[in-house]
Amino acid sequence: MSDSAARDRDAAESESAFAHPAVAPDGSAAYGSHPDQVIDFFAPRDGRTGVPLVVLLHGGAWRAPYDRQHVSPFADFLARRGFAVASVEYRRGGEIPQQGTAGPVAGRWPETFDDVAAAMDALPVLAARELPGADPRKTVVTGHSAGGQLALWAAARHVLPEGSPWRLPAAPPLRGVVALAPIGDFASAVELDVCSGALHQLLGGADDFEARSAHVDPALLLPTGIATAVVQGVEDTTVPQAVTDAFVDAAAKAGEMVGLTLLDGVGHFPLIDPAADACAVVAEEIAQLAW
Repeated sequence: MSDSAARDRDAAESESAFAHPAVAPDGSAAYGSHPDQVIDFFAPRDGRTGVPLVVLLHGGAWRAPYDRQHVSPFADFLARRGFAVASVEYRRGGEIPQQGTAGPVAGRWPETFDDVAAAMDALPVLAARELPGADPRKTVVTGHSAGGQLALWAAARHVLPEGSPWRLPAAPPLRGVVALAPIGDFASAVELDVCSGALHQLLGGADDFEARSAHVDPALLLPTGIATAVVQGVEDTTVPQAVTDAFVDAAAKAGEMVGLTLLDGVGHFPLIDPAADACAVVAEEIAQLAW
């Protein structure tokens, strides 16, 4: 595919994914005092009980203009598939562009990770109250793009370096992780300049990159012992397949098998677009781990 054709396809896929109106949740709850420390809850539309709980972490290069609203149609799609869904908001980069960049800085260190850890820790109590039909023993974490990195990280907190403030004493009680076009290997993502320098912004620049990567790069936090699947569009130009391949290879070298589903003719955004066939594939991947 030519570069112009790839750009046209990406633009069309992005337009389709963002064309859906936001879907109001069935309930919301705060897990902290900051306005971004909130979780939206979507109950299974068929009213069943004992259903899996899907924890959803949105993408957007950890940048402020992208919040959980853009994945609310995807959350509703999963709820219509019989899942209970908890869509997590977290602090992201500031609205003011960083000097020398074209847009808002990506992420906030350490607040972005403080929030994801706090949300995951608070979820058992909040979900029991807001989603009584969910079975917390069937919890799957999923995330798209930067949210895919956060999903992989949330499942790896028990293997963080000693002394990390986010480290868990034991593996979190998850059925698995389904990462959607995740930024799962920082070295390859930097080499390919994924999201226009977002990783260096997230980690505070080159001086802190190596030390901080040790705490948050999914490719360095292996093996986790938690079932992991990755769904990747072969035509993705936002987070290219090479990034996913590098993460899967790192897992294999660590002795862990990661399930990889490659979707031909699919780019970045159909994975969260309820109008796209790829979205149904994602739901099936989640179901396979959840049940």
